[in-house]
Amino acid sequence: MPETGTRAEAGTGTARGVATGAAAEPGAAAEVAIGAAARTAAGAAAEAATGTAPKAVAGAASEVGTGAEAATGAAAEPEERRVSNLELFFDLVFVFTLTQLTVLLTHDLSFAQAGRVLLIFVVLFWMYGAYAYLTNQVPPETNARRLPLVLGMSGFLICALAIPGVFKDDGVAFGLGFVLVTVVHSALYAVVHGRHVLSFALPNVAAALCVTAAGTVDGRAAEAWWLAAIVLQTVTPVISGRFTRDYTGTRESVNGRVGALDPAHFVERHGLLLIVAFGESVIAIGVGSGDLALNLGLFGGVVLALALATALWWTYFIRDEAAAEAALRRVTGQARFRATMRAYFYCFVPMLLGVAVLAAGVKKSIGHLPDALPTAPAVALAGGVALFLAGNVAFRASLGIAPVGYRAGATAAALATAFLGVRVDALAELFALVLVLVTMLLAEARWGICEATEAAARPEHASRAPEHAGAGCAHCGAA
Repeated sequence: MPETGTRAEAGTGTARGVATGAAAEPGAAAEVAIGAAARTAAGAAAEAATGTAPKAVAGAASEVGTGAEAATGAAAEPEERRVSNLELFFDLVFVFTLTQLTVLLTHDLSFAQAGRVLLIFVVLFWMYGAYAYLTNQVPPETNARRLPLVLGMSGFLICALAIPGVFKDDGVAFGLGFVLVTVVHSALYAVVHGRHVLSFALPNVAAALCVTAAGTVDGRAAEAWWLAAIVLQTVTPVISGRFTRDYTGTRESVNGRVGALDPAHFVERHGLLLIVAFGESVIAIGVGSGDLALNLGLFGGVVLALALATALWWTYFIRDEAAAEAALRRVTGQARFRATMRAYFYCFVPMLLGVAVLAAGVKKSIGHLPDALPTAPAVALAGGVALFLAGNVAFRASLGIAPVGYRAGATAAALATAFLGVRVDALAELFALVLVLVTMLLAEARWGICEATEAAARPEHASRAPEHAGAGCAHCGAA
């Protein structure tokens, strides 16, 4: 009997070893599981002579199941990890570009300037997203990876410093910094894709060269070069999706391999970027206040501006972040890559730009709270919130997160508050914006029935019911 107990403990240890090996090396997980099963089955045959065969066979069956589960789990998901300090440092540098874009808008709140800001941000955010995919699959855990990443940060910093004069004298400097960003990204991603990294490296470098060429010309010609860069970036996934190679024994497309990312890390990375961007709106409150006396009116305006930023934070982080991670876990490969592109590029662009536009509006209006605002600052306040909400509605729709109706309605209501800023004063507009967001959040909490929960209750969707048990709904985040 002591010998049987020893063998049981050994079986447990073997099963743990299978799970550990599978998590560390997905391609070898199935082989480890088969080996463990064979060893345990041999032990079971030996024990059959002593009358302990039933227990041994049961242990063998259990261990085979454990190994198979480890193999399957390892193939489906990479090991989860947290965003590193270096990645957060990288994000802080990138957000400086958003700060510079806010400065551009503050100096010229016109539709023409807003269009130029859109061109700059789309080009820059494309490569930020590229680095988010990169560090998810090539984590900066060695100096050989950390140092090039710092070089990429330097490129973003050069771009940020050149933003105020990017359509004047600093366009070439911006372009060269962006070339550096692109080349470093491609070199690091070669760790995963080898020579197939060229499938997206070449279009990205070509886009960076277009941006550099834009610095050599003025006016519409410069804007045309920027548009060409965006077109090249947009078609890059189409090009890379046509290339396939052998990854750990299976042949898949480059995009499919990129889609084998860790959802938790990817979602957390973009969430941290959004938090840092919200910090820009808080800084705008202080910059806009300047040397003004802190009287009752200014105090009320500052509190309302902070409440507005908090409500926007609440809009995404209380429910959407967890629901987004759950949605990404339900798909893999190419489908996951497409989902991340839709949600965290195309939908995140208006969300982040909304924060920048709002910050510009706050800077221009916080010092004129008792007065009626000019049209531009009033539209910036309302438009920033509306832009964020519109992006968030698209974000939810792209990932199947419900509900979206309340937020769509709040988008229109937020835009309408610009009339209060023009006709009444800045305080009235800030108060109305906070009221719109708070009403939206309360309505969702009270009446926002999760459509996914209703679908799970129907017999044909019964397989989704476990997602709505215990910790809360994986689709809408509701408890």
